[in-house]
Amino acid sequence: MNEKSNNEATDNNEKIEQVESKEIPEQEKEKIKEKVVFIEDKRKLQFYEILRKRIYKFVKNNTGETGGKLANYLLTLPDFFILLCRLAVDKRVTKTQKAFVGGIIAYIIMPIDIIPDFIPIIGYIDDLVLTVYGLNLILNELDKQVLLDNWSGDEDVLELLQKISLSAEQFLDKNFLRKIKKWVKGIGK
Repeated sequence: MNEKSNNEATDNNEKIEQVESKEIPEQEKEKIKEKVVFIEDKRKLQFYEILRKRIYKFVKNNTGETGGKLANYLLTLPDFFILLCRLAVDKRVTKTQKAFVGGIIAYIIMPIDIIPDFIPIIGYIDDLVLTVYGLNLILNELDKQVLLDNWSGDEDVLELLQKISLSAEQFLDKNFLRKIKKWVKGIGK
């Protein structure tokens, strides 16, 4: 295709917001983390800590080895929540991507979900799977370095996203997964 044809094709298509992909300087990373992690404000860390404690306590008291893998994945939900919050304020993330991330954050904090959050352990599965599917979708448009710069979990975030996606596909009901995928696509619109 010649240069003129390329320009015509671009003019005919929707303009896509582009952001330069580069590694964020260390000083800027720290500013983002301070904004979102709320190290100094214990009230703002409450959601993060309560979620971890509830999941850990329930798993410890009520499940054996079978629930261990699920629990380990569920304990990453607060890390994913912080990641989403950091992406929402990262200058390298486009407005469209921030709106999508905001939709995922809203779903996580909404009391009404596909599976209500008051159901121990099971109530957070939809939040986790929706978050992972949403992050996988956004990774198609977002530089992986942005994700890596904002991740503070223990495991490699890209491997973790892949593991959770594969486990969800293997073990969860197909109708449940269809509902979650429908929600994710709805957020993107």
